[in-house]
Amino acid sequence: MEPSTEITHEEAEALLGRIAARDPEALGTFYDVFAGRLLSVARRVLNDAAMAEDVLQEVFVQIWERANSYDPGRGNVFTWAVVMTRNRAIDRYRSRQRSVHILERVAAQTIDTVEEQPQADPDRDAGLRSAVAELTSEQRTVIELAFFGGMTQSQIAEQLKKPLGTVKANIRRGMLKLRDRLQNYR
Repeated sequence: MEPSTEITHEEAEALLGRIAARDPEALGTFYDVFAGRLLSVARRVLNDAAMAEDVLQEVFVQIWERANSYDPGRGNVFTWAVVMTRNRAIDRYRSRQRSVHILERVAAQTIDTVEEQPQADPDRDAGLRSAVAELTSEQRTVIELAFFGGMTQSQIAEQLKKPLGTVKANIRRGMLKLRDRLQNYR
C-alpha cells in the first residue's frame, strides 16, 4: 500500500490487526498514512516541533505495543491514534510545565541561599553527597528522571519497564531518605 492520506476505515482496521500480529511492514504503512496528521496534533498541543516529533515516536511505540487494545466500538482507528497522540502530548506539556516550575523554585531558593550563606559549606556539600550516595540506584534513577528529566511517574514506569507502584514507592522512599539525612543542613 503506498503512502496516502486516503484510507478506508476497513483498511485502517486491517493494518492495525496486522500490527497487533507484529507485522513491521504494517506499522510502516500505518506510519506513512497517519504520521503527518498525528504530528500536527502533537505540534498544536506542544508548540514545539522537536518535542512533537518525540511524542510521535512514543505514540508509534505505543501503537505497536497496544494495537490489540483497539476497540472498534469506541471509534475509528484514526480517532484512537489521535486521542493517544493528544494524551501523550498533554502529558509532555504538563511535564515540561512542572519542570519549569521546579527549576524556578530551585533558582529562587538558590538565590535566597546564596544571599543568606555567601560562603560554601563543605560539611553541607559532603552531607548532600553522602545522602545521595545512600540512595539505592533505583531511587536515584527515578528521582533524577522525575526532577531533572521532567518525566511523569507513568512515563518513568514505562521507560524503565517497572510497575507504576514500584516507581512511586522508590521516589517516595528516596525523597524521605534525603529529607531525613538533609534536615540538619538547612
